[in-house]
Amino acid sequence: MEEFVNRVANSGLVTFNLEDFIHPGERVVYDIKDNLFHGLMLREKDFREFIKTHDWAQYAGQNVAIICSADAIVPTWAYMLLASKLQNHAHRYVFGSLEALEQELFQEAIAGVEVEQFLDAKLVIKGCGEKPVPTYAYVAIMQKLLPVAASIMYGEPCSTVPLYKRPKDKVSA
Repeated sequence: MEEFVNRVANSGLVTFNLEDFIHPGERVVYDIKDNLFHGLMLREKDFREFIKTHDWAQYAGQNVAIICSADAIVPTWAYMLLASKLQNHAHRYVFGSLEALEQELFQEAIAGVEVEQFLDAKLVIKGCGEKPVPTYAYVAIMQKLLPVAASIMYGEPCSTVPLYKRPKDKVSA
């Protein structure tokens, strides 16, 4: 019988799975519209009372997107005041949509990737998976890994799309 050789296992390919960088914390939206007077404007006295009495501990470990879904007059300081209360409780908070929050979480995670471990590596950025990974995360990881990788592909080790191969005359970073 002919012996089967697992060429993928012997290829030296390193799989990089962006799903591993999805922050596990809950995502919530804080809509400041609930603090508006008649749905039109924010009254400082009422808002400060709310800030003082609200249970901020409920945001412990959560990721919070701060928005105002109403077409209203909301001073910038109000968002800053919310941030000051979320600081000691939430894992991460941003002004913007859940998508903006997710982008911030991925940027934070990708910034922490130590690229030295991928020096001269043949990388496969894993494609299809169990959890959705936004396109901007793929672009961000390319920016991070291009200076050090020998080659980068997309997909699965058994079926890849070549994206980058360092020219032979270039030396790794």
